[in-house]
Amino acid sequence: MSELIYAGSLKTLEDEGAKVIKGGSHAIAVFVQEKEVYAVDNRCPHMGFPLHTGSLCDGILTCHWHHARFDIKSGGTLDPWTDDVPTYPVEIKEGEVWVHSVPYNKVTIGKLRRRLREGLEQNLSLVIAKSVVGLMEADFPATEIAKIGIEFGTKHHQGGWDSGLTILTAMTNVLPKLDKKGKILALFQGLVHVARESSGTGTRFLLGALPVADEMNAQSFEQLSEWYRHCVEVRDSQGAERILLTAIELGFSNEQLSDMMMTAITDHFYVNTGHTLDFHNKAFEILDQIGFDHRPYVLSSLLPSISNISRSEESHSWQSPVNLVKLLTEAFHDLPDVLANSSSSEKNDVDEAALVEQILSDDPFKTINMMLGALKRGVSPSRLAQLVALAAAERISRFHVQNDFRDWITVLHTFTHAHGLHESLRRSSTPELTRAVFHGAMSVYLNRFLNTPSARRPEPKDIDCEPQSPSELLQMMNQQQQVAESARWVMDYLTRGGDKSELFKTLGHALLREDAEFHSFQMFEAAIVEHDHWEVEESAFANHAQETLIIALTRYLAGHAPTAREMPHTAQIAIRLHRGEKLFEDE
Repeated sequence: MSELIYAGSLKTLEDEGAKVIKGGSHAIAVFVQEKEVYAVDNRCPHMGFPLHTGSLCDGILTCHWHHARFDIKSGGTLDPWTDDVPTYPVEIKEGEVWVHSVPYNKVTIGKLRRRLREGLEQNLSLVIAKSVVGLMEADFPATEIAKIGIEFGTKHHQGGWDSGLTILTAMTNVLPKLDKKGKILALFQGLVHVARESSGTGTRFLLGALPVADEMNAQSFEQLSEWYRHCVEVRDSQGAERILLTAIELGFSNEQLSDMMMTAITDHFYVNTGHTLDFHNKAFEILDQIGFDHRPYVLSSLLPSISNISRSEESHSWQSPVNLVKLLTEAFHDLPDVLANSSSSEKNDVDEAALVEQILSDDPFKTINMMLGALKRGVSPSRLAQLVALAAAERISRFHVQNDFRDWITVLHTFTHAHGLHESLRRSSTPELTRAVFHGAMSVYLNRFLNTPSARRPEPKDIDCEPQSPSELLQMMNQQQQVAESARWVMDYLTRGGDKSELFKTLGHALLREDAEFHSFQMFEAAIVEHDHWEVEESAFANHAQETLIIALTRYLAGHAPTAREMPHTAQIAIRLHRGEKLFEDE
């Protein structure tokens, strides 16, 4: 039941014009205009400034801090960048004014979801932040929050799937590694990038499936796959979309769709410096979380970009001074037979550490032959991709800061391509997709000069000491040029038995407290997921792999910090507003 709060006599209120009364845990502003009494939450819903200090004219209440305007009767705002202000029922009894303690327009899950969509539509970061905070505090499922962003981004970005949707998917994947504040920041950052990327680009309309018969069989899938492959070959995104939507309408499985799409992508080498394969993998990953009903928009959003993709076999670096295209083409001729006749033994005798070092070497011919030999001896394509991903992470862990700063992204591209491929091969393994493992290995080879000179792997010291507080790492990353120091700190922490879960939360905050660019989000997710694959194994090599991935991640994040931190500041405003803190007062 709503309690009644005494506001004073009508005559006194008329003389005062505005009065503040206590309403539960917050204040209520009572206004009188033309003999009518109105009561609203005294906190401006934009940034919490007290509304009783504002002005009321012709039924419009204006906050003087940012000039947000509200209909005094309904609480509705005239400005899309703020929320409606809660209004309260008023009773006048014998000249005395009473205000009900429960507002008319309570905040609900439905309102928060709607407000999140409006924030995405209008590209309003603070609106998005407040919606995410409200939904998370109401225990609304994080995956459902991400789904709102995915639905919006795949429909309202005419250019299709790009970095924003990749960031949102990557951050959704790592939510279990983060604390509550980290989860809020991760979703917020992903959603803001989707909104910014979609702003002003136009809505995407699906072309529709072909008018095919209802029968569904292997032959029709093979035919559609060949058509799709040809469309991608000639960069015909519209034809590819109609074929893809036809395959979806016929009910083909996600595995079949993945095989069809990935085959067309891996017909060429290291397409778009690995982004295209990584984006495809992320699209299938998010479908596993939000449901297959979203396949038409999610998967077709990958196609607009195929009209202008770059193919590495056309670049000079892949043909000279060593003709990698020729070496790989010859290897791919034998690849189907190699996979068909590989050892069926569950255990293989391949020296995986030696194979990783060979991938990092300067002899691509020997690397290709050694990889083919590993497949013959029973190493699965997904395991081989995992080893290539580890080699790519080694490049990052050994990346010397004497290199051009932009070359961080060069080694990053190889790693995230290898990671996306590893996840894709875990989903479905085909000879066509396995070709990309060799593409990734050759990219690792081409990056070899970025380890010249090579950054030294940090040596642990004082291993008998207690592990340090992870807050020390955050303080260290408040300064520029702390790459080597941060890596050394992490190695000491791990060697002294520090809690990895706390370390990952800390690294998550190191990422999410920054105005991080796209590749940093990719790096964080790929390193964490690859680490977890190695963590289930018990061997010295697996332990080394885990350390490598953590060092690579730490060095990359340290190399890209600090920034202006505007994005997390916006999220912090939303968190403080939700707690009822007063932003306009000194701390």
